[in-house]
Amino acid sequence: MYAVVEISGQQYAVSPKQTVIVPLMSNNVGETVEFTNILLASDNGKVSVGAPYIKGSVKATVVGHGKGDKVLVFHKKRRKGYQKLNGHRQRYTSITINDINI
Repeated sequence: MYAVVEISGQQYAVSPKQTVIVPLMSNNVGETVEFTNILLASDNGKVSVGAPYIKGSVKATVVGHGKGDKVLVFHKKRRKGYQKLNGHRQRYTSITINDINI
């Protein structure tokens, strides 16, 4: 069984007991989260596609929060003496899928 779920505006293919890294959520570690925007679901070969969503829910538990790798952005204008270096670390939440109800 698997489902394609919309989480924070992005689509993720999930299955039970899978750990997924999603954009930062405001929930605390250990809380249960429920997602209702299911775009596609498959149960033992029976595929159902939503128009745009399927009735049901995907329940997950928040495992932790973290930061991704640092990305360096360098700006330069030639012959002007202008240089600028910016760094960015995207924050994320790690969740574990508990149950898919369709």
